[in-house]
Amino acid sequence: MVGVVIALIVLLPETWAAVRAAAGNRLQTSLNLALGSALASIGLTIPAVVVLSFVLDRPLLLGLPPKETALLALTLLVTTLTLSAGRTTVLQGVVHLVLFSAFLFLAAVP
Repeated sequence: MVGVVIALIVLLPETWAAVRAAAGNRLQTSLNLALGSALASIGLTIPAVVVLSFVLDRPLLLGLPPKETALLALTLLVTTLTLSAGRTTVLQGVVHLVLFSAFLFLAAVP
């Protein structure tokens, strides 16, 4: 749950800008802001953790129990199916929101 709160704090400015862009009917800007900030955060955080684990000679543990590992695999599969078509639908977006809601629920209620 602490990781979710930290991620929310880090991504809050870009998320707010993406929501405002979506409300202003600027979908491409909204998607660019949302995906760009998430990819930048993930793309910078994970390599930094890997480097620190090597420098400090500590094992790298993801800390994902089987439930969250299955949810992560399902999310990657759904994302692959969504992006491979070239165009997305509202239903695919709802599926992603349901997966995200399940993640938040499992983070709050283990």
